[in-house]
Amino acid sequence: MLMDKEQIKDIIPHREPFLLVDQVEELETGKSITATKFVKEDEYYFQGHFPGQPIMPGVLIVESLAQAGAIALLSMPEHKGKLAVFGAIKNARFKKQVVPGDALTLKVTLDRLRSSTGTGLAEAYVGDTLACKCEIMFAFS
Repeated sequence: MLMDKEQIKDIIPHREPFLLVDQVEELETGKSITATKFVKEDEYYFQGHFPGQPIMPGVLIVESLAQAGAIALLSMPEHKGKLAVFGAIKNARFKKQVVPGDALTLKVTLDRLRSSTGTGLAEAYVGDTLACKCEIMFAFS
């Protein structure tokens, strides 16, 4: 493990219950990241999504990917302390349900970085199975 939750909190401003990245395994600052979200049975959203058949909401899978991408971006010295927010989500596809007990592997490759925006390809896996894939665009200041 490269970073734990406390080290992640030093980079992005998210906090519980909305910090959706638990650890970072690989990081190429400003280029790519591989991180993990451990999906626990007591996650707040499972109370209503769905009782008796808990499934992690797709929007939170995408948010987990965005937070991982933000870690890769905001780890760059020139972006330290900035805030990264969504600009767009394109071509989101959900291939597998994510349920309690899953370890969600988050992979983001940043491609076009500008002075205040950027884009990236984001993929979430459960084991070797693709759960979600999308393109993310973000703005930061």
